[in-house]
Amino acid sequence: MAKYLAQIIVMGVQVVGRAFARALRQEFAASRAAADARGRTGHQSAAASNLSGLSLQEAQQILNVSKLSPEEIQKNYEHLFKVNDKSVGGSFYLQSKVVRAKERLEEELKIQTQEETEQAQKPKT
Repeated sequence: MAKYLAQIIVMGVQVVGRAFARALRQEFAASRAAADARGRTGHQSAAASNLSGLSLQEAQQILNVSKLSPEEIQKNYEHLFKVNDKSVGGSFYLQSKVVRAKERLEEELKIQTQEETEQAQKPKT
């Protein structure tokens, strides 16, 4: 009886160990992919994501914006801010997320403008 119990315990530990190892490999792969993505977007964009607590993609999803257009950002921001106003039964948490998303997208617009200005100022050879 003890022999069978020991075999069941060993088998269970092996199954859990394999699952843990697989999850760890997946997490490393996801972390590596995220680091590569941050490297492509540039250091300023990554810093802005860290400061605001939102990634660019998250901010775009919150404000339902596909491209960085100041008019579209402002229009969606105003609508979502009014809808989530506490006085009309909205959520202060969601309203603050909308504000943070707008701030993040505006920061990205500034970064893009700076990059475009720097590209235009570089002498062409």
